[in-house]
Amino acid sequence: MIETSEEHGQNPPSATQMSEPAPAAQHRARGLLAIAIFKLAKAVFFLALGIGALHLVHKNIGDLLLQIATTLHFDPEGQFVGILQDRADLISGHQLRTVSELSILYAMVSLTEGIGLMLEKTWAEYLTLILTICALPWELYELIRRPNYMHAGLLVINLGVLAYLLWFLRWHRRRKRLNAS
Repeated sequence: MIETSEEHGQNPPSATQMSEPAPAAQHRARGLLAIAIFKLAKAVFFLALGIGALHLVHKNIGDLLLQIATTLHFDPEGQFVGILQDRADLISGHQLRTVSELSILYAMVSLTEGIGLMLEKTWAEYLTLILTICALPWELYELIRRPNYMHAGLLVINLGVLAYLLWFLRWHRRRKRLNAS
């Protein structure tokens, strides 16, 4: 004889209870959504950077900086503007193209991560985990070389992403094992 929950004095779950995700699933969605939004924001930033660098390939960056300095009411003959112009004149078209290509490539990877995480795809979770682990040595090196709040903040964010993904993947694997039993 098949036992039902009514026989044990329990009410069967209502349709709304069945459609509501479990608390852990809600937590999963919020955590992955936060990481996905961060990745999508990075994608937008690096896409803009890549397009901007590509736009500057055939322009005289020193003259452009002079125009910006004049618009912002900086002294065009001042030391600050002079240093910026000298540094800008060292940037070649080849360097700008390289920055553009790498920025757009990184934007595509971040976009892939962000969309995959929004869709809660397991491959995106592992991709993000691997790329985050790969970035940590570089971020530590930059923080040691030039300590500042930006480097420290990026390191903290990526360590948080790493910790969450490790926890989540462990939790997800354990859940799968329990469901298989």
